[in-house]
Amino acid sequence: MTDVLALRALGLGDLLTSVAALRGLRRAWPGARLVLAAPAALGAWMAGQGVVDDVVAVRGLADGRVLASRGGSPDVAVNLHGRGPQSHRLLATVPAGRLVAYACPEAGVDDGPSWRAEEHEVDRWIRLARWAGGEADPFDLRLPAPGDRLAHVVLHPGAAAVSRHWPVERWAAVAGALAARGHPVVVTGTNAEARLADAVASTSPGVENACGRLDLSALGELVGTAALLLSADTGVAHLATAFGTPSVTLFGPVSPLLWGPRIDDHLHRVLWHPGPGDTRPGDPHGATVDPRLLVIQVSEVVDAAEDLLGQHAT
Repeated sequence: MTDVLALRALGLGDLLTSVAALRGLRRAWPGARLVLAAPAALGAWMAGQGVVDDVVAVRGLADGRVLASRGGSPDVAVNLHGRGPQSHRLLATVPAGRLVAYACPEAGVDDGPSWRAEEHEVDRWIRLARWAGGEADPFDLRLPAPGDRLAHVVLHPGAAAVSRHWPVERWAAVAGALAARGHPVVVTGTNAEARLADAVASTSPGVENACGRLDLSALGELVGTAALLLSADTGVAHLATAFGTPSVTLFGPVSPLLWGPRIDDHLHRVLWHPGPGDTRPGDPHGATVDPRLLVIQVSEVVDAAEDLLGQHAT
């Protein structure tokens, strides 16, 4: 049996944008054992979804020794992590028969397609899978529905970096407005976002605070059965894409042309307000809120939410 090892040692959103490419790798090597090198919880969840067969738990490129010792000797190693050279060099520590990766002269890799900076993240990895011989398209992002569509609205106010944090008082106003109109609202977040979630949920009666209480499987079920997801540009937004959950996503500093929902345009609303001729690349890891995000107003988010809830009422 052929062994294919795919490296994607990043976060939830990054992993979900690579699902279509992973399905393409299955088609490139039918019957192969597809192993994902990724953070343990994310990888295990992907295996549970049937996207991959096994997992090598790595927390990032700094976990090189773990990958070298546990990655085995796959027939094919695939770099779904980045353009190199660091990720290429990490995979070079695994004695694979073939490396599938974007060309990177700095890492001595010439046999591969050229990297395109202004390419949607989903399309980038699909293109690599196709180059390897595995057909895939954006609709391969879909995951099996975790249950019937219900009435709750999930509001996820956090993001990994401050540059993607819409002001908490605006999130609280959105939660309160939707709850006042009879929509059950559930606030989610990580343990580290407990104060943020509490500030959003505590201002309005009827808003449930589930922050820190959900593992990835439970979060996936909550989002996958929701009537609507409201969030910043962060990993949970890609769960809505995967499960076909209507969503409103607030973008800044990164354009939705690079990281927005790739399928089902009728289900998803992106709010993004660059100025005229504004092509400045924002910093998705920045320490201050991106000004383009601050342009988005509470009324705009509430109106978009109500519009989608009305269109897709169960």
